[in-house]
Amino acid sequence: MPKAPKAHPYISSSGPIIQTIGHLRRSFPVTVSADTLKKLGIAPKNESYLINILRFLSVINEEGKRTDRAAKTFNLHDDAEFQKAFGEIVKDAYVDLFALHGDLAWSLDTNALITFFRQADQSSGIVGARQANTFRTLAALAGHGEAATPRPRGKSGADVSKEKTSAKREKEMKGEKRSTPAVTAKMDELGKSALGLTVRVEINLPADATQEAYDKIFQSLRKNLIDGR
Repeated sequence: MPKAPKAHPYISSSGPIIQTIGHLRRSFPVTVSADTLKKLGIAPKNESYLINILRFLSVINEEGKRTDRAAKTFNLHDDAEFQKAFGEIVKDAYVDLFALHGDLAWSLDTNALITFFRQADQSSGIVGARQANTFRTLAALAGHGEAATPRPRGKSGADVSKEKTSAKREKEMKGEKRSTPAVTAKMDELGKSALGLTVRVEINLPADATQEAYDKIFQSLRKNLIDGR
């Protein structure tokens, strides 16, 4: 009988998991600790969550040293071979989930996973959702599903939001510049500025307006817009 696992690990987003696994495939430090992750700039202030995930998978031991199994797996250069070996690591770590659902566990939807983790660990809704997202991210890295594209390092959610807002505002300003009527100015003989401007005027009058009302309006338009007096 396999041992019942510890409480299932979680982290708030999938990006740090993807970045960490990718880095360990390229270069696996002798010791992986929170300080290691800080130097790599991965998951600021959330390093301990990542360490828990790596320990849960038995990729590193309690001292942060990589295990023999992890060494063999992460040294596999071929993606398909790595995914297969990494998938076995994930299955062994989530032994209770796979004991219940078999290989269908790979394709369980988010709600089913949240239900399982909340029942298994008596976790809250938020934690259960993060546990589900963590598993689905690991499953994607094992070739079961699509992994989300991690956000570039050094950019927080607020930074990305500011960039989008700035780009949107810049686009709007460009649109405003294009929509502004072209006005040309030149100096007449008296040194006054003569402006060329196209103006569209709409006049809405009641159906029972008198001829005198029409005449006054057009006289005013001629006086103020055409003659420029």
